[in-house]
Amino acid sequence: MKNLIKIGAIAIFSSAMTLQAAEFESNVALSNDYIWRGMTQTDGIAVSGGFDYAADGGFYAGIWGSNVNFNDSTGSGNGAEFDYYFGYGFDMGGIGVDIGYVMFDYPGNEDGLDFEEIVLGFSMGDLGLTFALGQDGAPDYTEVSYAIGDFGVSYGQYDDYGDNLALTYGFGCGSYDCGIGYFDFSDDGYSGMDEDALVFSMSASF
Repeated sequence: MKNLIKIGAIAIFSSAMTLQAAEFESNVALSNDYIWRGMTQTDGIAVSGGFDYAADGGFYAGIWGSNVNFNDSTGSGNGAEFDYYFGYGFDMGGIGVDIGYVMFDYPGNEDGLDFEEIVLGFSMGDLGLTFALGQDGAPDYTEVSYAIGDFGVSYGQYDDYGDNLALTYGFGCGSYDCGIGYFDFSDDGYSGMDEDALVFSMSASF
């Protein structure tokens, strides 16, 4: 994936589902941090996993979850995040198009962190462009990405928060999929955050 949505792969890789045939798939991952749009969500070890369904007609849906810890940013403390999503991917004149919806749910949190996005993505070869439209006042996000073999680079702008740059490399390690990435987040003067991180992840799909 990056099936337009951040889900599926953990800290390092924006996930992208390949819609080949109707199938169910599960995934589990471990990383030294959960980075999303350049910002840490755990400030430490992240354990994540999810379930995906992909139909041969282009429809997909799934759920993904991870531990989170926002002590450094919101004072919300330890907790969990669950993302519920569905969408439809298709090809239009050689350009891949993906239209999706995602709900970000933080059960038990009393700080009103839950939000939703409508996501529109385009891809042409190894070049990708994603627009995430925040609902009910949530900020919008725009990202451009490019893959060169196992290497990936992306740049994103998150309204009211800041800009982020990601450099990633994926590789096999035994029977697992591994990745390493460098992430840099620059505050636009709204969020009060300025972060960078080197992240290693190991994941498996079933």
